[in-house]
This record gives sequence, C-alpha cells and structure tokens, in this order.
Amino acid sequence: MKAALVQVKAIRHELEEITATDIGRRVPVPAARSEIRQLAETINQTLDRLEAAAEQQRRFASDASHDLRSPLTAMRAQVEEALRYPDDVDWKTKAHAMLASLDRLQAIVSDLLILAKLDSGVPAHYERIDLGALVCSELDRRRRNVPIDREVQPGVAVTGDRLRLARLLTNLLDNAERHADSKVSVSVAREDGTAVVEVLDDGAGIAPEQRELVFQRFTRLDASRNRDAGGTGLGLPIAREIARTHGGILRLEDSVWGARFVLRIPLHPDQDGDL
Repeated sequence: MKAALVQVKAIRHELEEITATDIGRRVPVPAARSEIRQLAETINQTLDRLEAAAEQQRRFASDASHDLRSPLTAMRAQVEEALRYPDDVDWKTKAHAMLASLDRLQAIVSDLLILAKLDSGVPAHYERIDLGALVCSELDRRRRNVPIDREVQPGVAVTGDRLRLARLLTNLLDNAERHADSKVSVSVAREDGTAVVEVLDDGAGIAPEQRELVFQRFTRLDASRNRDAGGTGLGLPIAREIARTHGGILRLEDSVWGARFVLRIPLHPDQDGDL
C-alpha cells in the first residue's frame, strides 16, 4: 500500500508541474502491471491527445495569420504607393486591385467563422432535404466559367442542414471549377442506403499520396497554387467537416482523369436502397 501511495504521489506531482506551455511532459509509469499503471498510461494517452490538439491549434493560428497578413500587406503597399506618387496613380485600377485584396480577406474571414462554428458544435437545423434538388439549385444559382454536366437521380432525400449542405456543395463546385480544363461533372444517386454525390473535374487530378492533404486547413498543393489563387485553403476542410456532422464522409476516390470528390450521406429514414 505504501508503494502504491508513493506512485500516486509521483503521478500527482508531475501533473501539477505540467502547464499549458509544457504539455510535452508525461507522468511516470510504474513497471509493475496494476491499476495505477493503467491510470498512468491513460493519463499519458490523454496528454498525447492534448499535445496533438495544441500543436494543431498552433499551426492553424500560424497559417491563419499568414493568410490574413498577405492581403493586408498587399493593400498597405498599394496605399503607400498611391500616397507616395499621387499624381501618377490610376485610381480606378488601384481601387480594383484593393477590392481584390478585400475580397480575399473577406473570404478567409468568412471561412474562419464557419470553421469556428463547426468546431464549437453550434447546433444545425436538420430537416428532410431532397439532395438532388439542392444540387440542381446550387448549379443554377450562378453561371460557371466551365460547362457542368449533371446526372441527378430524383427523390434522393437526406436529413441535413440546408445551408451547410449548400455550402459543402458550393465549395466542391468552386474547387472543381478552378481546376477543370474544360468541364465538370456532377451526379447524385442512391447506393446501398446512402446518398452519393460525385463532383468530377477534367483537370490534372491529385496524386494518391496527396489526397488527404487537400483536406487539411490552409493546404494548397504546390502544383496548383498558380491555378488556385481564388481559394482560401479552407473550402475542402469545411466541406469534409460538414459531411462529418451529417454522419457522412467526403473523400477523393480513383478516377480515370481529373479529381473525383465523392460525398456519402445516410439516406433519410423514410427511404431505402430500393425506393
């Protein structure tokens, strides 16, 4: 009993020493197999997860700061140049350039707010949604720069938040449009009790080893940076998080050409795979 108390005291002491700035430390694990050893191992596993989460937050804050700073730096340079040479400034051109920077800044801030809501678990408004009708609505909402082929099976209903699902679809369509060479294909179907949405572009595609990278926040692959100037690096992470909150999955799957994003969400309870 005395030895056990010594071990518990050592664990407690180490926990007291661990702070938010020093979460790399771990509590001592007794050699003998016992409940105290299991407790120490559980505490260390929890600390591992906390350290990983803290590191992710640090990277996210750093990346967000960098992406927010870029348009601000561009606007500051434009204003300073205009003030330095006021008689040589084409004010209309300068205004358009600053508006472009403001648009990018607004897009980043908007995406950050969406991620904050998703991360904090803000409740969604779930209802029965005809997914095919929602896809067609998003496709018809505005003109696209490339033709979009659609193949929509009628009556594919899911339980979801209409605004969030619309954002998910918009993000996939915007991403496909930016990377397509000549066209984008969209399909909605019912498969094994699941609603399936596919968004396929005919661009260069994404290498298998990089498929998960595109779902990490602020990731823009080097090969596509020059074509992805309109992206914030948050669209696909937001889309995947929305899919997750709907009990679904979003991933890149094999394709003969281009990038093929596949969304799978459980069907509404009043449907089945044969309906």
